Amino acid sequence: MRNFKTLLLIAVFTLGLGGVANAQKFGHIDFEKLVAEMPSTNKLKLDMEKLQKTYQDEIEGMGKKLEAKVKKYQAEQNAQTKEINESRALEVQQENQRYEQLRQTAGQEMQKKYAEGLNPIIEKAQKAIEDVAAAKGIVYVFDSSIGKGLLVSKGEDLFNAVKAKLGF
Repeated sequence: MRNFKTLLLIAVFTLGLGGVANAQKFGHIDFEKLVAEMPSTNKLKLDMEKLQKTYQDEIEGMGKKLEAKVKKYQAEQNAQTKEINESRALEVQQENQRYEQLRQTAGQEMQKKYAEGLNPIIEKAQKAIEDVAAAKGIVYVFDSSIGKGLLVSKGEDLFNAVKAKLGF
């Protein structure tokens, strides 16, 4: 019986210490801040600003041409026949539709290009987080940027380690 108690005590201590050794480590990172500070994100923003300027110039140019045509047609409408005025009104209406379509298409293209440019950046950040977490033996990494909902941050903050891994 005495040997049994000794064996039981040894088993309890062994399992207890094994459980402590296998304790799961937690980490957290402000993912939005990480992505925002990445050099490739800054390059993407600059590229998007250039593209926006290009679209804006194109839209403004088309708008000015349309406005000039409307003023010209309004000034000449009394000197033209009813049929010409109707065809001009139809022409202006069609050009106005093309103008509005260009504005919508430009906005959609901007969103599409931004998403296409941002996806590889996000993937790179996620890979770096996974690598750093694996190297540090961290099992769970929480995103502290989501609504700033991290109530207790006793886990390790991986922000600087991931920045170093990404080289910035």
